Formats: sequence, structure tokens, C-alpha cells
Amino acid sequence: MNAAAQLAGEVGTVAACRSLGLARASFYRQRRPRPPRAVPSPRSSHRALRPDERHGVLEVLHDERFVDQSPPEVYATLLDEGTYLCSPRTMYRILDDAQEVRERRDLLRHPNYTKPQLLATAPNQVWSWDITKLLGPAKWTYYYLYVLLDIFSRYVVGWLVADRESSALAQRLVNESSRKENIAPGQLALHSDRGPSMKSHGLCVLLANLGITKTHSRPHVSNDNPFSEAQFKTLKYRPDFPERFGSPEDARAFCRPFFHWYNHDHHHSALGLLTPQVVHHGLAARITEQRAVVLEAAYATHPERFVRKKPTPPVLPTAAWINPPARPHRSPERNAEVLRCQ
Repeated sequence: MNAAAQLAGEVGTVAACRSLGLARASFYRQRRPRPPRAVPSPRSSHRALRPDERHGVLEVLHDERFVDQSPPEVYATLLDEGTYLCSPRTMYRILDDAQEVRERRDLLRHPNYTKPQLLATAPNQVWSWDITKLLGPAKWTYYYLYVLLDIFSRYVVGWLVADRESSALAQRLVNESSRKENIAPGQLALHSDRGPSMKSHGLCVLLANLGITKTHSRPHVSNDNPFSEAQFKTLKYRPDFPERFGSPEDARAFCRPFFHWYNHDHHHSALGLLTPQVVHHGLAARITEQRAVVLEAAYATHPERFVRKKPTPPVLPTAAWINPPARPHRSPERNAEVLRCQ
């Protein structure tokens, strides 16, 4: 309303209300001074217990023979003894006012997990990793594929196939991949879900020694680890992905050419149709310039084929987010600023 008043002083009330979508009656009503409203004091019912009676009920509930009993039990016992103090519901209200109402059973209370928010503006700032099962030759047999993925470039920096899920194997993969990528202390954040290998003590010690920050997804929230989930989907939706693997060697024989294709030949739609290898090794600007030259020549040859505008190559995004912050709604003050600019 302050923005509307300020704008009304510049362009007039009618124009200001029309531009902000505000009714003039509302505008005038908000500007009219209103006397402060008196807050009525709460009145107690004539049926309510007196303070001394409430105190007496609380003392009875604190009695040794009633201290572990529920209000309905206390009410029934006193009634059998020929005594009536108040209803069970009133006993509950008295206990609640004394902050003595709680769940007596030992229930499992889940902590409030914080939504992870991670930002990468260059390669080797945030890695995502996960483990997926590959079906073995018989029912109930599996092989486990470990994959480390850079979320900015979508480059697979490390992977392995094993016949079990192991913290030791996860430590080896992280250690070898960080050395291969020359990760400096404090440079990298490693994100994963809450599997036993991801939360193991040995991996936590290794990451602390390497100076790598670790973050975890919230339980049962797949959107907190979207890059690894999408990469596994690309793997398993390949036309040549087999229904089952005969051995760990068979799984490695399939994954080796797949990850080479994924890193070096797969033009990723989220990377401006560049390959992960190009983005990860800083070649995106040169490739984009070459594409621009080709498109400029095509436009010069047949400009009539490009109706809307000159063709330009897809742009590489400048950031990759896990759970980006919500975009704030435009305030009335911001609307007034936009109107002035127009």
C-alpha cells in the first residue's frame, strides 16, 4: 500500500490503481486512519472451576496412587469412591495448562531433516554418487554398480562393479577418483543418499582426511539426488542394456563402453548439447564458437529459412543446483519500480 500511495503521487490515483490491479475503494480505505481497536479481556465462565478447585484437582492427579494413571482412570476410581471433582476432559485441560500432557509411550521420533541445497558453477565442485543393482544370472542375485558423477559437467569421474555393497569399495573409488581429478582440500562437496556405505564411519574419516564436505539426501526423497538417478535411467534405458548379467565381468564389459560413450559421445540436453567431456575439461567455449560459425554460414546462405531470428548454438548453463531456492514472488514495490522503468 505504501508503494501504491507513492505511485499515486506521481501518476495519479486512477492510473496507479489500474497498473497495480488495486480497487480504488481499497486504496482509499487503507489510507483512512482507523482508531485502535480495544482488545476485550477474556471472561471466565460461571461454570469454570475456581483457581483453588483447579489446584486441588492438580494435587489429586499428583498423588502417588494416581501419578501413573490417565485422567479417565482417575475419574473412574474417584467416582467408585464416591468423589466427583470434574470431568476427565477438564482434568486434561488442567494438566495441559501445567504443561504436563505428553505421550507416555516410548515412540520413535524422527528428526527434522534439512533440505540439502548445493550449487556448482564449475566442474569438480559438487559430485553426486550412488549405487544401483544390476540383475545377476539367477533370481535374487545382483551386482552393484558404483558411480561418481560431477553435477556441473555430468562427467562420470569414477565407477566400479562389485558383487557386494561395501564401504571399503566406496572408499577406494572416492580416493582414486579424487586423486585422478586432483581435488584440493576444501574444493569438493560429495552428495549421496543415506545408504549404509554412504554413511559408514570409514568413508566419513576418508572424506575428512581429503578435505571433502559430505551431504546426504533426506530419507525417501529421490529428488534430493536427481543427477545420479537420471544417469542410472540413461544407463538402464539403453537399447542394448541386457536384462541380466552373467557375471561381474559381463557387467564391466558392458559398462566400460557405455561410460566412454556417455562421457565423450553423448550430447547432453542439459549441457547445451555438449558432451560431458567437453564441459568437464573446459572446451565448451571453443566448441560453442565453432557451432556459431557454422550457423552463421548457414544463415548467410539461406536467411529465408530462419523466420524468427538468426540461429545461435545452445547455451551452456552457468550453474547446476540440487534443490535450488524458491524464486520470490514480485512485491507491489517491485511492480511500481517496473512501471516507472516503462
